[in-house]
Amino acid sequence: MTSKAETSEAYIAQLPENRKAAISKLNKLIIKHMPKGLEAGMGYGMLAYYVPKSTYPDGYHCKPFPPLPFINLASQKNFIALYHSGLYAKKELYNWFVTEYPKHCKYKLDMGKSCIRFKKTDDIPYDLITQLLSKMNVEEWIDIYEKTIKK
Repeated sequence: MTSKAETSEAYIAQLPENRKAAISKLNKLIIKHMPKGLEAGMGYGMLAYYVPKSTYPDGYHCKPFPPLPFINLASQKNFIALYHSGLYAKKELYNWFVTEYPKHCKYKLDMGKSCIRFKKTDDIPYDLITQLLSKMNVEEWIDIYEKTIKK
């Protein structure tokens, strides 16, 4: 579910009541602990945390106008989704997360290549997400992006 909201406040305000607190808490946590050099805003109809064009002017993929995304947060129809590009791009980071997740949550991990789906808002592993945010810096993300994704 994408949103036409232009700010994080507007995005959160339009959410169903049962999602507002969790998304708001995740947004604040990400902003507080995201790698230095990222900016927060909106992107692709979701809350976005990205490498600004002032740092990486090439932008994303074959469309140079959007900034290089790193993390996105969204309220989907049946779950909250946290998209972390580093999980997709770096196998060691993905393996670390998959190994650590059961230590922090009682429910089975529901995850795609970069998308972590939280169906139960009362079992979001905030401590684990904080740790995840410290595992990759902007320079490493740009380097991985240029070597493996941008071809």
